[in-house]
Amino acid sequence: MQSVWNSALLGLAITILALVAYWIKNRRRANNPPGPFPLPLVGNIFNVDFNNFPESLSKLRTQYGDVFSLNIFFENAVVINGYDAVKEALVTKSEDTSDRPSIPMFDHAGLSNGIAFSRYGQHWKAQRRFALYTLRNFGMGKKTIEERVREEAGYLCSAFQDQEGHPFDPYMVLNNAVSNVICSIIFGDRFDYTDASFQRMLHLLRESFELESKPITQFYKLFPWLMKVPGPHQKLFQVVRTYLDFLEDIIQKHRETWDPSIRRDFIDVFFEEMEKNNENPNSTFNEKTLLSIIADLFVAGTDTTSNTLRWSLLMMLHHPHIQEKVYKEIDLVIGRDRLPTIEDQSNMPYTNAVIHEVQRYGNILPMALFHMTYRDINIRGFEIPKGTTIIPNLTSVLKDGTIWKKPHQFYPEHFLDSDGKFMKREAFIPFSAGRRICVGEQLARMDLFIFFTSLLQRFEFRIPDKQPPPRQDPLFMFNFSPYPFQICLQVR
Repeated sequence: MQSVWNSALLGLAITILALVAYWIKNRRRANNPPGPFPLPLVGNIFNVDFNNFPESLSKLRTQYGDVFSLNIFFENAVVINGYDAVKEALVTKSEDTSDRPSIPMFDHAGLSNGIAFSRYGQHWKAQRRFALYTLRNFGMGKKTIEERVREEAGYLCSAFQDQEGHPFDPYMVLNNAVSNVICSIIFGDRFDYTDASFQRMLHLLRESFELESKPITQFYKLFPWLMKVPGPHQKLFQVVRTYLDFLEDIIQKHRETWDPSIRRDFIDVFFEEMEKNNENPNSTFNEKTLLSIIADLFVAGTDTTSNTLRWSLLMMLHHPHIQEKVYKEIDLVIGRDRLPTIEDQSNMPYTNAVIHEVQRYGNILPMALFHMTYRDINIRGFEIPKGTTIIPNLTSVLKDGTIWKKPHQFYPEHFLDSDGKFMKREAFIPFSAGRRICVGEQLARMDLFIFFTSLLQRFEFRIPDKQPPPRQDPLFMFNFSPYPFQICLQVR
């Protein structure tokens, strides 16, 4: 009996010592950001709602301030709120916060070798520089890509008109159209809206977002072995693997038909770089990197822009008076006999303001992509060590009541001065900021203006008869997207 008591006391002593050690490790020093005290093993998971993580951050901000600490399992994070603090973290100290935290789920799926999720260093610098150079050579921000966008806008309008006024969900057709623009750059061709394999890929993309937003993905940090154990959670990796197989098949077909004297698309130019560096053992130009970069570009060039266009149509349903003002400006500046061009944008302040307000209000990536400190830094007087995850709370900027007159309402006048001229706003950062700013920002801006203006030039949108108004609050699935909704249209 005595030995049992001794064992119990020893176990209790070890537990107490472990808890004391944990408390010492996690106590807040005077110059560390404040925050809720993390529990052993699980950290602050009970302080946040993973079904609406951005809302949890906003609530914690009211208690702990613009810069506060958060611990998710073993991962130490610092949340940055407010324009001044976010600007200091992402712009003023851009290099210091340009690293990315490890995401075991993406590492396991082979998606951490491209641009979006790769660590900050020579690999990332070389690949981002190459991607920007190649995208610009294929027309990003130039007339050549504008013609592709205008052509695709014509296909999109035809697909909308085929609905013949019946209620329909615009999700897939918008995804098709936006995706075809980036496809024409990466793959050298577009896909027909009825192409079965292309539809399958877009469905896989949507399914992966839904699965990635499940709470179980948060456990991969704590229990990475879960990713190798059979079970229903493996569905995500099956979806991602099928998606990557589709891209690998395209790469293989390109390899079989590659002619070094002809540059058809992004893949061909990457093949050139592979050939130039084939004797360099340190080169990152290989097919593994190519697959990751294509996956990054395809997702970035499809989901965020199509999501924003869905928000734009939703706002037009709820604000017909704004829709009417856009009609009048389109008729005045463009008329109805030609498709819009990007040059029209400078003469259309109200339409431009509406599009910017859609991006602000929709707040597609409320936390951007997480950053990580590349070295020890100081932000707003707080010491943050190297290797700390940085969560930029873009919601705190795009919905800041001290910056925006009506932060939680759709109000295009946020981007208009007293004379009705378009007004740039420094706190407008839907593409994030600093070194990790979205590589396709120019293309996205062009897509949004030409697609949105083309649709409103041709159609009047309304809520289907006998249907309630669609929800305006966002659905959180890693990003903010509208809940599914239907529209009816009438040719103007």
